[in-house]
Amino acid sequence: MKYLRNAPQDLPESLKLVVDYRKSGLSLNHVVGCPLDCGYCVRHLFNNYDMKRPHLVMSDENAVDTLFNHWAFQGGITPIQILNRATDPFLTGVKQHLFSTLEEIDRRGVSNPVLVITRWKVTKTDIERLEALKNVKLTVLVTWSGIDDERIEPVDSNIAVRSLMNLGRYAVRTKKVLYWRPLIAGLNDSAEHIEKARKLSLHVDATVFTGLFHRDEIRQHLREAGVPDLYDIIARRKILPQDVEAKVLQEFGNAPLFRKTSCGVAYAHGIADYNGHFGIKDICDVCPASQLKVCAIAHQKPTKMQVLKLAKRAQLRSNSVKIDGGRIEVDNSTEQQRYFIQHSLNYQVHDVEHPHFPKRHGRADIV
Repeated sequence: MKYLRNAPQDLPESLKLVVDYRKSGLSLNHVVGCPLDCGYCVRHLFNNYDMKRPHLVMSDENAVDTLFNHWAFQGGITPIQILNRATDPFLTGVKQHLFSTLEEIDRRGVSNPVLVITRWKVTKTDIERLEALKNVKLTVLVTWSGIDDERIEPVDSNIAVRSLMNLGRYAVRTKKVLYWRPLIAGLNDSAEHIEKARKLSLHVDATVFTGLFHRDEIRQHLREAGVPDLYDIIARRKILPQDVEAKVLQEFGNAPLFRKTSCGVAYAHGIADYNGHFGIKDICDVCPASQLKVCAIAHQKPTKMQVLKLAKRAQLRSNSVKIDGGRIEVDNSTEQQRYFIQHSLNYQVHDVEHPHFPKRHGRADIV
């Protein structure tokens, strides 16, 4: 059944591509448009921020077919994200397509990790429908920041709080993660914000904290809204200053806290991190000992032949392949190619052009 209008024909080409590969998995986005107006939204990067009403690009069944027929999809292996790029999956109308899509994936009997990210209303009735899924490893990540400047985030953070409380009360099979983001220096990194996050963490299976994508399009939008620049630079990777991270780690307490999305999701389900961060030891120094044991068992150094076989499937023509220091190093690669190999092997894959520096954890290279 269709609950939304069809997307217009002049939709940007990037949004007509309903499946693309991102670090947390194959991303399925056949609904586009969102009224929530978060100033730092990645929709700025897809020329879609002004589409406030959600639209349907294709039917749910066709979307799932597209996902399953994607060259990179592997049943039981590939992590999947649903409706995370151009809308909020729990908006009225959108969530009916979310449920339909989840149920269609589940009906096909795969056990892949599935991530659903929201900052909107998740009700008891919604959770009952999610709990009926039988096969996929479902995680709902509720975005909360505590930012009260409406120019940056007009959505009341208490909506996310109520969703977290409902998930904590009613979700069992469905795992729940507090997605504490974006943490921005001087804006929502106070002791009061950290204490609020710590209390919220008591209602979920894990907490993931991360910084801000500060791309030029986002900075320009915030400037036009009258917001002083949040940082002096723009960056390819998320910005999370070291002193902000240190403050969080010192004040948060003993609740399960993770730097990476996949680490929090893996902990919630009792499985190894599908991104293989275990090979980069300074990422894992905050992880519970029980999770380190699970990841250690799964972290097997691949052979060069295994890597080359996957590289061929991904059409990666790297001039060299090195396997050392807990990571695979290639060149001439795209993110999609690297993530496919990474998820296939539970082993980090880096490109020599975009090195990961110690203690940076893949964040922007600033203090």
